[in-house]
Amino acid sequence: MSLAIDLNSDVGESFGRWTLGDDRAIMESVSSINVACGFHAGDPSVMRATCRAAAEQGVTIGAHPAYRDLAGFGRRFIDADPAELAADVVYQIGALQAVAKAAGTRVAYVKPHGALYNAIVHHEKQAAAVVEAVADIDPTLPILTLPHSAVLRAAEKRGIPTAIEAFADRAYTPDGSLVSRTQPGAVLREDQVQEHVARIAEGHIKAIDGTILDVAADSICVHGDSPGAVAMAAAVRQTLIDNGVTIRSFA
Repeated sequence: MSLAIDLNSDVGESFGRWTLGDDRAIMESVSSINVACGFHAGDPSVMRATCRAAAEQGVTIGAHPAYRDLAGFGRRFIDADPAELAADVVYQIGALQAVAKAAGTRVAYVKPHGALYNAIVHHEKQAAAVVEAVADIDPTLPILTLPHSAVLRAAEKRGIPTAIEAFADRAYTPDGSLVSRTQPGAVLREDQVQEHVARIAEGHIKAIDGTILDVAADSICVHGDSPGAVAMAAAVRQTLIDNGVTIRSFA
């Protein structure tokens, strides 16, 4: 039996007349998409078009909630009150659920975006707030996150399903977290990605200092907003297939 891994990408991050990424082309390579819900990117029209395209192409939809940070693309930490953060996450998931239903599909999981995603690896109160929001909306929705994270522990306590994610194009620290985008080498070069992805398929990640970390990834993320993203996604997909991996949505 071949190993099955989901391949996901962040999409729906255009806004108004501003376009970011080629979402339809990315969907040809991935099995799941994380759709921006309007707080860091996206708007109702973009969300609707993205969900319709996903329904047409048979791609699984995940909600991609973020801090209320449109100007910063959701990449700035916000010391949000946990109750307010939970309400914001409920609002975003609920909006995407309605749009997905109108497009004839559904939201199948939740993956927080950017600074929120990174914060809930360590920030216990914000992690609990995200889990509370998911539990209140639909306790069967899996949360996609990094291993050994605070949100993973909080979800397990509440009985919320989880899935483990690895990144095709990001460097890792020795503790298994992502190297900050403010640091050199945080985003891997195209010539580094193939070896990195092949190692993930084998259950390992090499940290930026050379440390080898074990990881059993349910899903691998390839970013849709980076230069050459479409070609990168296709190359990552082919690398996984060449290593005996079946591309299939975890949700």
